Amino acid sequence: MNSLFDVSGKVAVVTGGSGVLGSNISEGLLKAGAKVAVIGAHSDRVEKALERLRKTGGEVCGFTCNVLDMDSLREVKEKVLAQWGRVDILVNAAGGNIPGGTLTETQHVFDMKVEDLNKVVDLNLNGTVYPCLVFGEVMAAQKSGSIINVSSMASYEAITRVPGYSMAKSAVENFTRWMAQEMALKFSEKIRVNAIAPGFFIGNQNRAVLINPDGSLTERSRKVIAKTPMRRFGDISELNGAVQFLCSEAASFITGVTLPIDGGFSSFSGV
Repeated sequence: MNSLFDVSGKVAVVTGGSGVLGSNISEGLLKAGAKVAVIGAHSDRVEKALERLRKTGGEVCGFTCNVLDMDSLREVKEKVLAQWGRVDILVNAAGGNIPGGTLTETQHVFDMKVEDLNKVVDLNLNGTVYPCLVFGEVMAAQKSGSIINVSSMASYEAITRVPGYSMAKSAVENFTRWMAQEMALKFSEKIRVNAIAPGFFIGNQNRAVLINPDGSLTERSRKVIAKTPMRRFGDISELNGAVQFLCSEAASFITGVTLPIDGGFSSFSGV
């Protein structure tokens, strides 16, 4: 049974790999024996992530790349193929929000700057689609592979203050289903495309809206915990088992699904 979950020796590409979520998933894959190519938008952050990831003792490399630049993605693809010869796993962890894309407590939707809305949608949606097109083509040629996209609880419920992020993540889920059928029907049933939907984890991007300067929970945090049956935030490492499962042969008949990792948030009405 353990061999079904084995990803050792597989080559993984992780976009957003220098961020909290992406570097955590990269570390989990390295500890499971995979070879990992980390992609990040800023060279200094990529180097910092590599410094930490190399401590696992696994095979890891890093590239500075804009996931919205197809030519840059293709250059990274060629470098990964030159080094390891294939791509077995793609995790699209690039994304997130920007200050101008999040409404303050006193703003309403008509205060939203369209330019910031477009940036958020572009990063989260096309920042997922473009890597799927570039690295998915490698999987199509080799007739095998697993793609893991990152959705959000914002695609399950209408969460206040983040309209652009919510729209983009909902579209990511639809694209995941579409890409799953496209790859299986036209290339190989051994190419699977799924997504994870993380619940609420404390990270750099959301810390200010979830934790007060004195360390206490904000009103928004209290609402999140009230709707989470496990009554806590998740630990970022709790994503790793689900990612490994979806990338492994244990999930060989699973494609086009989004797996919530949320402590029950998406299944609970709050009553």
